[in-house]
Amino acid sequence: MAPAKGGVSFMLSGFDIVAIAAALLIIFVIFAGVKTVPQGFNYTVERFQKYTRTLDPGLTIIVPFIDQIGRKVNMMEQVLDIPSQEVISRDNASVTVDGVAFYQVIDAAQASYEVTSLERAMMALTMTNIRSVLGSMDLDHILSQRDEINVKLLHVVDAAAGPWGVKVTRIEIKDITPPADLVAAMGRQMKAEREKRASILVAEGAKQAQILEAEGRREAAFRDAEARERQAEAEARATSLVSEAVSRGDMAALNYFIAEKYVDAMKALATSPNQKTLVVPYEATALIGSLAGIAEIARDTFGSDGGATPAARTSGSRRGSVPNVGPSPASGG
Repeated sequence: MAPAKGGVSFMLSGFDIVAIAAALLIIFVIFAGVKTVPQGFNYTVERFQKYTRTLDPGLTIIVPFIDQIGRKVNMMEQVLDIPSQEVISRDNASVTVDGVAFYQVIDAAQASYEVTSLERAMMALTMTNIRSVLGSMDLDHILSQRDEINVKLLHVVDAAAGPWGVKVTRIEIKDITPPADLVAAMGRQMKAEREKRASILVAEGAKQAQILEAEGRREAAFRDAEARERQAEAEARATSLVSEAVSRGDMAALNYFIAEKYVDAMKALATSPNQKTLVVPYEATALIGSLAGIAEIARDTFGSDGGATPAARTSGSRRGSVPNVGPSPASGG
């Protein structure tokens, strides 16, 4: 080849062309055989469209033009949002349920070649088992035992997804929505239950109050009976002492005892709220003789006449005599 006028020409021999082609081929082979797998992923290697091995994260080499990368599988834990669906419980109540599932691929080959569209299969499997598990429960159980539902779903879905090389880590029911009329009925039921509990508490309080009141009355009656018993014993003792004094010939004690009873009776008559006029009976004049007996007792006690006049002493010596006085009305106001 002739050089061009005013320029420089380069001559490439056949060897140069072959060398350049070989260099380009080597570079292409290197790029085809050297693979870099990012962290959190696994690559499957296929030889003539057949799975041979799995590449872990990092730099690795495959046989160029014979081996090729099949599937790039995400090995990190993934979240799957379960859409809302209608579920009929065992007692024929319809509820709307949605949830969320967390899963992780632990075998890239199984996740790639055992199932088509892993994410869609996981969603269909979870939704189906939600209907199965919740359909075997009553509505009250569904609303109150959400943790138990999550455990059952996790066990069932994890067992079903095992052949796909997937580990289901968690399944959570996000929301359970009963129909509006059912919610209103549940509200009325809750209100009735609370009113029932309030009525029971009021009845229990009234019962305890009646029990305490009855115990108080019993205690008061016991104390009253005890007081009456002691009073009766005192009266019996006083009567016995008076009887002993009478048996010894001492009539002063008997007179004092009778006078005391008359004074108490007269006091009761005088203090009656309906009493305006007091009529003294004839027998009350015997009180005068009893008063003479009281003076006799005083002289015996103090050993002196107590300043009594001779007429009083003479009257005291006749302690059984009572003047014959007729009844006289006494105005009570």
